[in-house]
Amino acid sequence: MASTFGFTLKDWHLRYQQEPQQITSLLEAHLAAIDPQDNAWIYLATPAQLQSQIEPLLASYIRNPTELPLFGVPFAVKDNIDVAGWPTTAACPALTYTATADAFVIAQLKAAGAVVIGKTNLDQYATGLVGIRSPFGAVSNTFNQEYVSGGSSSGSASVLARGLAGFSLGTDTAGSGRVPAGFNNIVGLKPTKGWLSASGLLPACRLNDTISVFALTVEDAFAVASIAGNYDEVDAYSRINPHTAPASMKAHPDFAIPANPQFFDDKHAEFAWGNALASLIASGATLHPIDFSLFHHLAEQLYHGPWVAERTAAVGEMLDRPEEMDPVVYGIVSSGLNYSAVDAYKAEYLRADLTRQILQTLAQFDAMVVPTSPTIHTIEEMKQEPVHYNSQLGTYTNFTNLADLSALALPGPFRSDGLPAGITLIAPAWHDRALSEFGLRWQQQLALPLGATGKAQPAQRAVLPPSVEHVRMAVVGAHLTGMPLNFQLTARHAVLVEQTTTASNYRLFALLDEPIKKPGLLRDEQGATITVELWDIPLARFGEFVAEVPPPLGIGSLTLADGRIVKGFICEPVALQQALEITEFGGWRNWLAAQKSN
Repeated sequence: MASTFGFTLKDWHLRYQQEPQQITSLLEAHLAAIDPQDNAWIYLATPAQLQSQIEPLLASYIRNPTELPLFGVPFAVKDNIDVAGWPTTAACPALTYTATADAFVIAQLKAAGAVVIGKTNLDQYATGLVGIRSPFGAVSNTFNQEYVSGGSSSGSASVLARGLAGFSLGTDTAGSGRVPAGFNNIVGLKPTKGWLSASGLLPACRLNDTISVFALTVEDAFAVASIAGNYDEVDAYSRINPHTAPASMKAHPDFAIPANPQFFDDKHAEFAWGNALASLIASGATLHPIDFSLFHHLAEQLYHGPWVAERTAAVGEMLDRPEEMDPVVYGIVSSGLNYSAVDAYKAEYLRADLTRQILQTLAQFDAMVVPTSPTIHTIEEMKQEPVHYNSQLGTYTNFTNLADLSALALPGPFRSDGLPAGITLIAPAWHDRALSEFGLRWQQQLALPLGATGKAQPAQRAVLPPSVEHVRMAVVGAHLTGMPLNFQLTARHAVLVEQTTTASNYRLFALLDEPIKKPGLLRDEQGATITVELWDIPLARFGEFVAEVPPPLGIGSLTLADGRIVKGFICEPVALQQALEITEFGGWRNWLAAQKSN
């Protein structure tokens, strides 16, 4: 049987489309091909555990395949996330317990048809960005075993980069879902806090923990997060999407970048960043250097102040058994005992103040782009300077959750020494889809091999599924790009999707007795196709927009030439009795141009 290593979600889907009954044999062969001595794994599924997940799936899939979008896709889980009946260790053997229930996200993914094949290694208690602070062994980089893999989600990134899982779950408090992605040439989606429930996650810092997704493609990462991310009433920090963020970025985005990026004398990293900037410019982006001091100041708070006490609270009684903890992890976590409640409140006030300033800065741009990490170190180097070098790796990650931002780590141009180097897009909360939409373009542009698999980037351009968080609306006149009322869309984070035409049964009129010339659209069998622009407007802002539409105009449903039905401007027929019919021009711009030429 041909190897299934390196399969994307689409690859798995196509294989099962041909013969869904092969799910058992495929997954048994896939699991059997994994080296049980590979220290990226802490625990692999037993044959019985594999079969118990598979058994309920086949009948459901045959009845309705759309109910199981992840049917038979094997995935890996960082070993601080509970899988029912499996041990959870957080890379601390003394802590080990058998989970009685699936974590919320695991239950969501299983319900979509995905199958857990193993639990992965990590920096103990998810404390570190290196991947070597584990009694189960240091997880090495997938491109050069002398270097670190990045942490704390080291195992999840390693097995994904080598194609041993269709996707994997990590966690990200200070960058643990991004640094390993950058070091292993894969995608790391750090979702908005609270989008993916933390129920069943052994906390590191409960206020800042996020379950993250590793995948070979942005398309896969966003698909998995969309399935796993639902509101969970059991998790006090679970959140409902307010539906106010844009669906995508404009064709030529404006990106903030650090004005004077720090690389700690790593010329290879600086070389890769320079190539990344050139690629961003080639993509059509405009880069805006900004003062990074606000972000750096907030990043420092996570480990060099009272915020570390949250890790102390999470570890709890294990602090009384230091001999059973990694010494570096113990030193970091126990330092939280040095701070008072007064210190903690002062730290929160500072965090809130810096966050407000950061959000005001980011509001001027579509996103910020940073190096995922400013440098990388060998495993031996990390042993010499375990805290100092770890701190370097968090330069561009540590502030993100403190400021309640979304982030997407993407593969970038490689370093001149042949190691991977990534970039990370950062934006306010709930901009995950917009970041992912640009990420699709970026991966297609660079066409890098997938992870460490050697497989080529899929030739077909990927697209995100239609958004239920946005309203697609057709505009025909004064709201078109460059027209007087277009600001009513852009001010509400609406994004232009495309220019197209209506079906052939519409008539267009000019309403000339208004302060601003506007068109009126009427459905009529004697009509023609009319040029329109399609815009995606955030669901929560749609009502505001409709409230501004004056009579005789309104918002109804329009049929496009390709059969799609979208929201769009309509007009009361009585108002068209005195209007000028301009259907023959085929669109508002054409008519305006004709008036200027007369």
